[in-house]
Amino acid sequence: MNPIETAQPRGRRLAAVTAITGTVFIAAGAFWLSFTALADLARRSGIDAGQAWAWPLIVDGIIVVATVAVVALANQHRPTWYPWTLLAAGAVVSVTANAIHAIIAADTDVSSVLAASVAAIPPLVLLAITHLTVILTRPVTPDEKQAMEPVVTSAERRSEVTVIEPTQPLRPAIEESAPPAVEAAPAPQLSDALVSVSERRAEAAQLRELEGWSNKQIARHLGVHPSTVGRWFGTDTKEETP
Repeated sequence: MNPIETAQPRGRRLAAVTAITGTVFIAAGAFWLSFTALADLARRSGIDAGQAWAWPLIVDGIIVVATVAVVALANQHRPTWYPWTLLAAGAVVSVTANAIHAIIAADTDVSSVLAASVAAIPPLVLLAITHLTVILTRPVTPDEKQAMEPVVTSAERRSEVTVIEPTQPLRPAIEESAPPAVEAAPAPQLSDALVSVSERRAEAAQLRELEGWSNKQIARHLGVHPSTVGRWFGTDTKEETP
């Protein structure tokens, strides 16, 4: 992985941490402004001062809880109409109550419309920042993670291929084997040799007496030397072949 690709996740993490930190501070400021206004409105409305602080927690608390529920249910592919309804109702109540308090507590030099507009900003910012904080802190889904990963081309894949050298020499696929030992043919028995010679002499006699073959023809036929045939018949080997 090159330095640019390594720096990208670090940059995204730093940006996410910075954004979350900023949204938390902004949400805390918006909540505090809305809290003080709603608590004062509760006291002015007859709620005991020791209990007035609970009313802004209920109103603005609905906004925070409903926003978290909307994002959580959306990731689970479940119906979100109910948390959206609570979110809308809490936002309307908070904005309206802050506007009413601004109109009541504003100086005569400030118009009611301006006072109500300024007072409506904190609950609206609290609504938006809470939703943004939940989105930033939720885990990344596999589809989103795959979409953020850089596309690797085939050329880059080939450049990242690591050649692994073998630690041991490769054995030859076919090893030379020693030639098989040739077993010596058993020596023919003496009796077999005598039978073979007698048979050849008998065949030679038949060829000479019946066919009239010469010694050379008989020797060529039987695969022996003409002198051998001559010794069989006791004749000279120098005879003409027909």
